[in-house]
Amino acid sequence: MTAVVDKFIKYVKFDTESDTQTGMTPSTPGQMVLAQELVKELEEMGMSQVSLDENGYVMAVLPSNIDKEVPTVGFISHMDTSPDFTGKHVKPQFVENYDGGDIVLNTEKNIIMKVSDFPDLKRYIGQTLITTNGTTLLGADDKAGVAEIMTAVEYLINHPEIKHGPVHIGFTPDEEIGQGADFFNVKKFGADFAYTLDGGELGELQFENFNAAYAEVTFKGRNVHPGMAKDKMINSMNIVQEFRSQLPKDEVPERTENYEGFYHLLGIEGSVENSKLKYIIRDFDIKAYEARKQKFETICKELQLQYGKENVILEMKDQYFNMREKIEPVKFIVDIAEQAMKDVGVTPIVVPIRGGTDGSRLSYMGLPCPNIFAGGHNFHGRFEYVPVDSMQKAVDVILKVVELISKR
Repeated sequence: MTAVVDKFIKYVKFDTESDTQTGMTPSTPGQMVLAQELVKELEEMGMSQVSLDENGYVMAVLPSNIDKEVPTVGFISHMDTSPDFTGKHVKPQFVENYDGGDIVLNTEKNIIMKVSDFPDLKRYIGQTLITTNGTTLLGADDKAGVAEIMTAVEYLINHPEIKHGPVHIGFTPDEEIGQGADFFNVKKFGADFAYTLDGGELGELQFENFNAAYAEVTFKGRNVHPGMAKDKMINSMNIVQEFRSQLPKDEVPERTENYEGFYHLLGIEGSVENSKLKYIIRDFDIKAYEARKQKFETICKELQLQYGKENVILEMKDQYFNMREKIEPVKFIVDIAEQAMKDVGVTPIVVPIRGGTDGSRLSYMGLPCPNIFAGGHNFHGRFEYVPVDSMQKAVDVILKVVELISKR
């Protein structure tokens, strides 16, 4: 196995699933365990200024080995995996010389990754794929990114003949629950700009993302024996139906693409007396984003007039904003990444992120931070996979970015 694969296989076996409910950072203890392992490896390979703070943020520095001043570049990935699907007991599998057919992930449970469902598989005929065993996610989002950064800096240390400016790296907790940048110390990190390596198929390069909000709507009813309920019972689940009926049915993730925004129902709880909806709201255009939030407020106000303010309660908060506004003034950093890809034989695919990364928030915190592919597909579920060649190419892109910056 190559160095990047060795590291990836090691890291995915750490249980680092994040959790929105703990109120801590990191939100789960497994993330700190992985952070401690990364610190150990960074120290052993000879990185400088290696640190791990109480919130689980790992930082380290590879000092410049050239005699001129060049910009300080950073590379960042997150250590947690999504709480949407279990990341415990990950058992990665190798599909060597992939033949283009369906992949049996788990014979006992008859779990099959079908090409008809995931036609992107056809792009990787002849390559080696790393998949799940069908019972967990894989963790390529974003342990592929972690492994790629670790491999790249280790390569630079072991090849001092490669000239480079200062390279700073960072690993963050809780990105999957929107909290990855909460305690990130931009000043301490010390880079002029950075790149996240987070998810994304071979060639993806992204400098714009959704504006994002999270909303919870609570509905309260009144329970009465159904035989005596006329004009007395208020079924909170019926109010839920009224709320849902006023949202556009096609503006959901499964029916949108490219720059189209959506309302995504994350969870629903229901009984006669109490029901709750959990949503994320997404749009690239800031005006359309504000209009989506206003739609929620308007529907709730109308239902409050009918059922009472105390029975329809909206809690909504912004999560992050489109990084494009902060990247465009320093667009040259996108150009560097695009040139690096071309130089190592990767065709750049400049697309918007239909989601968010730490980079979106970090850009608003003063660290411009576009996103480079880490190579994976089908994140947050049992059909996640990553081609080995894509991970190696991500390492090559990091090294080429460092080289190009050293020549500025």
